[in-house]
Amino acid sequence: MKKIFILSVLFFLTVHSNCQTYITRSGFIGFYSKTPLEDIKAENQQANAVVDITKKQMAFAVLMKGFEFKKELMQTHFNENYVESDKYPKANFSGSYTGEINKNGEASNVQVSGSLTLHGVKKNIDVPATLQFIDGKLSGHATFTLKPEDFNISIPSLVRDKIASQMTVEVKFIADQIKN
Repeated sequence: MKKIFILSVLFFLTVHSNCQTYITRSGFIGFYSKTPLEDIKAENQQANAVVDITKKQMAFAVLMKGFEFKKELMQTHFNENYVESDKYPKANFSGSYTGEINKNGEASNVQVSGSLTLHGVKKNIDVPATLQFIDGKLSGHATFTLKPEDFNISIPSLVRDKIASQMTVEVKFIADQIKN
């Protein structure tokens, strides 16, 4: 059902935007946890993103198994014990932004609001971001924090001191304009 919804959103944004839609399949999403005992860093370079600048709408989707860790055991624990990637294979965001994008190539501050679905839990988020045109492509960047507990992701007490209560999430993309 979620796949159909995301595909429908992507199709709607693509077909109805009069060449004002930008898309990428190689967006970056990373998250970081820093504690005195251990630092955890995971990155995914395969995020799908669609941005319709006419309607100021955007959608993102990322496969949870696409996150890579420095330590293979961390990646296994992440997929099997925390985000349960077999049961919840994707994280999705669908929303909009307020503000205007400068056409002169300067970064524009915008506010992104929408619904993030992670680990089967849907939560509204509101984060600052920047959007910018670079050589005819749309570039975007946002950094914000999320709490695993807000998405019913349990951290066992045995490793609680090694994982921060809040994760810093970074999203970056460079998207090409869709040509009709």
